[in-house]
Amino acid sequence: MTAVLFDFSGTLCRVESTESWLRATLAATGTGLEERRLVEAAAALEVAGALPGGAEPVAVPSELAAVWAERDLGAASHRAAFTGLSRQVPLPHDSLHDALYDRAVTPAAWTPYPDAPQVLGELRRRGIAVGIVSNIGWDLRPVFRRYGLDRCVDAYVLSFEHGVRKPDPRLFAAACAELGVAPEHTLMVGDSRTADGGAAALGCQVHFVDHLPVRDRPDALLPVLDLVEDAELPPV
Repeated sequence: MTAVLFDFSGTLCRVESTESWLRATLAATGTGLEERRLVEAAAALEVAGALPGGAEPVAVPSELAAVWAERDLGAASHRAAFTGLSRQVPLPHDSLHDALYDRAVTPAAWTPYPDAPQVLGELRRRGIAVGIVSNIGWDLRPVFRRYGLDRCVDAYVLSFEHGVRKPDPRLFAAACAELGVAPEHTLMVGDSRTADGGAAALGCQVHFVDHLPVRDRPDALLPVLDLVEDAELPPV
């Protein structure tokens, strides 16, 4: 292997819980909410799927269907989709829905999985190129800078910057081209068999991890190092 591509959310990093997200936003905006109502609102936001990187919506309202389908293809549609879902849940002030979104796309809302720094650092030490390939509607680079992971990443290929989303092979092809590597010499690591599995159509090898809370997944990325070490390059 000469390169490893990683998904972002649920693979290298995990967003905070919906309740933590709501609590932090209320605190930042100086908004009071009785504890019982706060817990109920957090549960309703979870069902609505209003937290980017969190649970999928149980149902997308018909009036949001179009923007939801385009959410990873542009920053404006991403914000509109998620604030639209959030607004399905009554909160003390309408402005809180935009404040919630603003919180979700900051580094403070995200935590790397415990083994992410070790794995990325070891790949860098071995001279393996690393790319991030994500279906996303906002710039995740500040998250990597916040945790010092940016020094281990050679390329970011984000759906909203390319106008195409996984599993479309074109997004993986763009990553391989930017890294200057052949797909058949590349490993894609992600948590979605549908989205990340699209790399296989391009000729990449694929490895999956489970999208779990950070505390429940301390070392699922470590096998990537063995896969890179053990992989035999196809003949040139």
